Amino acid sequence: MTSYFPPVNAARSSNGTPTMPVPASSPLSPPPSNVQRSTALTNRLTSVLSASYADSDIRDALETLSLRGIHNTAETRRQLRLDVQQEVIDCNAEIVRDFGKVAEQLKRIGTVIKTLNQTCNEMRRHITLAKQDTTPVLEEAAVLMTQKEESETKQKLLDAFTKHFIVLDDDFSVLTSSETPVDDHFFDVLARVKQVHHDCEVLLGGENQRLGLEVMEQSSRNLNLAYQKLYKWIQKEFKSLNLEDPQISSSIRRALRVLAERPSLFHSCLDFFAEARDYALSDAFHYALTDAVSGAGADRTVKPIEFSAHDPLRYVGDMLAWVHSAAVSEREALEALFIAEGEEIAKGMKAGLSSEPWSRINEESEDDAVFDGHKALSELVNRNLTGVSRSLRQRVELVIQGHDDPATCYKVVNLLTFYRETFSRLLGAQSQLVDLTESLKKYTFNHFEVLMGEEVKALSAEHAALVPPEDLSAPQFLLDALEVLISLMKAFDASFGASSHAEDGTQPENDFTPALHAALDPFVDLAKSSAQELRDPASRTIFETNVLLTVRSTITPFSFAAATHLQPLSTAISTLRMDLLAIQHRYLLDMSGLQELLTALAPFAAETSDKQQQQQQGEEEEPPNKKNLVEIASLPAFQPENLVLRSQQLDDFLPSALMDATDHLKRVQSAAFVKSVTEEAVEAFCRDFEFVEGMIIGADEASSALKQQPEGEETEEDQDWSLRALFPRTTGEIRVLLS
Repeated sequence: MTSYFPPVNAARSSNGTPTMPVPASSPLSPPPSNVQRSTALTNRLTSVLSASYADSDIRDALETLSLRGIHNTAETRRQLRLDVQQEVIDCNAEIVRDFGKVAEQLKRIGTVIKTLNQTCNEMRRHITLAKQDTTPVLEEAAVLMTQKEESETKQKLLDAFTKHFIVLDDDFSVLTSSETPVDDHFFDVLARVKQVHHDCEVLLGGENQRLGLEVMEQSSRNLNLAYQKLYKWIQKEFKSLNLEDPQISSSIRRALRVLAERPSLFHSCLDFFAEARDYALSDAFHYALTDAVSGAGADRTVKPIEFSAHDPLRYVGDMLAWVHSAAVSEREALEALFIAEGEEIAKGMKAGLSSEPWSRINEESEDDAVFDGHKALSELVNRNLTGVSRSLRQRVELVIQGHDDPATCYKVVNLLTFYRETFSRLLGAQSQLVDLTESLKKYTFNHFEVLMGEEVKALSAEHAALVPPEDLSAPQFLLDALEVLISLMKAFDASFGASSHAEDGTQPENDFTPALHAALDPFVDLAKSSAQELRDPASRTIFETNVLLTVRSTITPFSFAAATHLQPLSTAISTLRMDLLAIQHRYLLDMSGLQELLTALAPFAAETSDKQQQQQQGEEEEPPNKKNLVEIASLPAFQPENLVLRSQQLDDFLPSALMDATDHLKRVQSAAFVKSVTEEAVEAFCRDFEFVEGMIIGADEASSALKQQPEGEETEEDQDWSLRALFPRTTGEIRVLLS
């Protein structure tokens, strides 16, 4: 960069150190005095000493002098100011020249700017004239562009409307023509028409509703024709449908889901399908029964069910097994046909109810109108098996009516019970097959009850069969009835009813209770009535005991039978046991001769019991009447001859008393029962002997006391013999001998 201030050679000392310039003395100034000189020098020194050489201006000045290479001489110091001023003047002159050149350039620029302004004004004028000429043209072009945009928008709307709401002739032919197949293209067109019909609501929401009404009417007509075509096509397919085929056509399933949107047509298809399947299944059932379907050859590898008609249990079981297999196969096939895709049919039915409100028949609420696929499926299976059920009912009733074995009839009842539960789980508790099996079960059980009643009537008419056996055991007709009952209980125990009863818990009444009443109670009552043929009460009691013990031992192993009959049997046996105990007790008393003594002591026993009652009631105890006890010795049974005889009879009885007593009840067919009754009878006998012994000892003591009374009192004749000496047995000895 050009410097307008060239460097000045500063004065330097002899050693190169710059020296301050010495100011030139002015010739006009008066010679200073010493004082002035001293003051000026002091000021100068002060200013020099006070100056800061760190100041940037001083530093720059010193650097400039250093660069000029000026020696610090007197001449140099004198010329330094002049040189500096000359340089400043030269610099200013150079600056003035440079600014002159700038001024010339600015003049040229001003001229150019003026020319440009003139040109712009001219262009502005031309533009204004052109604008005035083109404004009408631009306005007209803008109007045309607006019209073009509106036309394009209308064209787009028209194309969109035509594409969405207008059905082409080809699509209309696919939708309605019976010659075109029902394929994916048909369902696509149908879905499009349904969407058009649904979107017509948007058109009806505008000001002009005519277009929406026309399109909706046209789409409704197309939909009705399409559903009619679909309805006829499904009916045609149902005629040749093979449900045994695991790969049922997906087009049929799709068609059913779509047709569900028209509930009336859908139910009509189901009715047609049910009729077709009813005929097919009835034909198949007849084929399985007879192996002879009209127009079809027989399969000789499988025997017809009718071949086992002589065996009702197998015959009914084979028919029920076939029906169950057919119901399972039918349900599985219909599940794949109707509900394999979830709830699509239910959704279609729900949508169809809104379009066909008249299809809601006897519906109380919207919840009832919801289509239940599984329930409808079970109902359809029941309808498909209507003919089979009718044929099954006729054959079961016919074979049961011609059979007279009660055990077989009851096994059939258990079989029907099993299949009733099976059909209930498969098709629901309200299904037709459940009602059928329940009806057949009641019919079979009624026939079972009739057979049992006829057998009881036959036995009642045969007097010889009712005579009790000589050993007083259970009669043969009862044993035969119990054998039949055992077979019935085993059959029930192995059946489904017993397991369901066990799951529900033990209940007094169960499914076997009616059979037990029919197969057991009449024979037990008949055996009890036959006991009246025995005139001996002991034999009659033993016979009834044997009957009830036999019945109890028969039903005890089966809990479902014991639940209802064991308690009444036990109560009746307990009553008979008390009778046997009284019989055995009486036998011990009669055989030992103790009964006569007890009979003689009966008044004293009544008096003793009255005193015991008074003591229990808290009354004061009266002293024993010794005079009354003395009267015992005067009784005929306690005379020496009779008492010695009874003592001898007792001694003869005791060695074999227990064995004889057991043998007395040997016809009771339960050793444990006889043993318990005998033990209690022996215990009662010991108590009676203890009473007799006590009365004898009391009578002897009373007699001794009367002998010691003072003279002057009236006394009976002196007794010179002792009752105890004549009847020496003690209670302890009796208990030992009878233990």
